[in-house]
Amino acid sequence: MTNFTDLGLSAPLLRALEEEGYTTPTPIQAQAIPAALAGRDVLGIAQTGTGKTAAFALPLLHRLAAEPRRAPPMGCRALILSPTRELASQILESIKAYGRHIRPRTALIFGGVPEGGQKRTMAQGVDILVATPGRLLDLIGQRAVRLDGIETFILDEADQMMDRGFWPSIKRISAMVPKVRHTMFFSATMPEDIAALAKQLMPEPVRVEVTPVATTAERVNQRVIHTDRDGKREVLARILRGEGVGRALVFSRTKHGADRIVKQLELDGLAANAIHGNKSQGQRERALDAFKRGTAPILVATDIAARGIDVDGVTHVVQYDLPEVPETYVHRIGRTARAGASGEAVALVAPDEIMLLRAIEKLTRQQVPAEGEVYRGPVVKPAYRLTQGRNAQQSRGPRPDAGRHHARPSGPSAGRPAPQRDDRRRDDRAPSRAPARSEAGRSDGAKDRSWRNSDFRDADRH
Repeated sequence: MTNFTDLGLSAPLLRALEEEGYTTPTPIQAQAIPAALAGRDVLGIAQTGTGKTAAFALPLLHRLAAEPRRAPPMGCRALILSPTRELASQILESIKAYGRHIRPRTALIFGGVPEGGQKRTMAQGVDILVATPGRLLDLIGQRAVRLDGIETFILDEADQMMDRGFWPSIKRISAMVPKVRHTMFFSATMPEDIAALAKQLMPEPVRVEVTPVATTAERVNQRVIHTDRDGKREVLARILRGEGVGRALVFSRTKHGADRIVKQLELDGLAANAIHGNKSQGQRERALDAFKRGTAPILVATDIAARGIDVDGVTHVVQYDLPEVPETYVHRIGRTARAGASGEAVALVAPDEIMLLRAIEKLTRQQVPAEGEVYRGPVVKPAYRLTQGRNAQQSRGPRPDAGRHHARPSGPSAGRPAPQRDDRRRDDRAPSRAPARSEAGRSDGAKDRSWRNSDFRDADRH
């Protein structure tokens, strides 16, 4: 199929696509849309930037328009789950653009913002609900959202859901959704545990796989620069001042590291903003807006942005810190070379990151061209633990420094483990039962009874 008119989509959708300037479907769209329109469940495996959103949004809009009916109060006809608020917002923007001539009732639910507006929107029922798992379960627990009227269930970026510790939440939500439904399940990779859940949700799906698992984009020019930790600042500034740099994404391992990089860049005369889990929703939106407009063309991010930012014109992706999970490297560099363009991906590698680089090269089955003097001494353990496989959060165990800022207990509590910090924002945590602690130190038990800090022992990383 060479254009969207061959896919069987309705005239209002085709008109919206024409207005958006889209004429030719991507491979995953060409394969997934006809199957979804025929009512088949779809299991899609494709990297970020391949057009997955349209692959599930277009057939969803077509089906809702063809069978108009009112959603029940506090309910929805279609539920789309996303791992981050940025990606959830982006999905809803795309749905509104494609459905501008259909005008479905939509709602967006994620943490980090007041609940009142979300409850009011859901009170009358909506056609399409896009949500992150944590806040969704929170509102379900408050009986402000119901899932018994769902006709279509879509899970996007399933492997990132697992990386972020949302797997128990996904299982709870999927158990609340009607068994008779249309399901679409998308993931960049398909390890065994994700495949097992997909099989539970969809007995006989149409499998659409358009790229080999864990391969990097062909149009991305990758390179590694070997340096020591203290030399990374100078190398980063030199890269960002180089010829041909438009918008640049810089990835940091931790939230505090991202803020530190921004301060360093500002001292070096480069305009930059940071985006991570400690930033408020308003701060994140302003940073993204400045990045898109080019007033601050450098965005320093943790992996919360690895798949949640879709901005045209990102010419460079710089990995200031290599990721703990090798697959994350692929998702990070997928932020450039989008929509047919080319891009540069540069990784700054210190001696204690050599093991992480080797794991990435093993996964991608290629050696990344290197510059600088390669460390030849004894094997240096990474400053942070190399994580193999998908259950990253569960396999790490407690941080070595957990509780080091707390006074040693005495009396009856002596010998108990010190409390662990959890400064991840609400939508970036998996829900459970113990009360969370606000930044001011007060207990928000009445409001956050469903959260458990131990679900994210390394919560300050993102």
